[in-house]
Amino acid sequence: MVLHRLAEAGEEVACLITTLPEDTGRTFGHGEKEERIREQADALGLPLEIISCKVESYTDDYLSALKNLKERYGLDAIAFGDLFLQEHRDWGTRVAADAGLAPLYPLWMKPEDTRDALLAFVQSGYRAVVIRVKDGALTPDWLGREVDRTFYEDILRENVCPMGEGGEYHTYVFDGPLFRRPVPFVKGEVLQLQTTKRLEHAGA
Repeated sequence: MVLHRLAEAGEEVACLITTLPEDTGRTFGHGEKEERIREQADALGLPLEIISCKVESYTDDYLSALKNLKERYGLDAIAFGDLFLQEHRDWGTRVAADAGLAPLYPLWMKPEDTRDALLAFVQSGYRAVVIRVKDGALTPDWLGREVDRTFYEDILRENVCPMGEGGEYHTYVFDGPLFRRPVPFVKGEVLQLQTTKRLEHAGA
């Protein structure tokens, strides 16, 4: 949705950026495989830059890579997908400033606006599937569900942020208005990762 907002505003997007731990090949928050992210970027027709980070030096690793990307692409700004967690915005703003970039938060909202934001996503034409849920927040049967109108109605009955901003759930977007083609995948086994359960899925 950040990408969609930037496109609507006429911003030129140079690349997509994500971070991966050096030793797992999966994204930090979602636990998504690197190849799934690369397929997503290819379907969007945008370059993907993977920043390899260590947990203990995450900020330094990120900042060093960001400075290099600024020079390579001639970047002016970096956009983040945070919704309302101020500590996340503070970190992003600080890192952007240290890299000499303007921080953009196209989705920034009040917590009470997340209900409307989820409905807007459902109606946007983008398609996403739940790939990770947090134990104690949502049950494993939420895994594999598409974020559609039924999902919207059901999630509002749960004691969680409708948009999952507290890590209650994570999704993988596989199709939508900016995609040149859908990203094919098949659902796989459910794995336990610390306090979360993740749905494994592979390209089809």
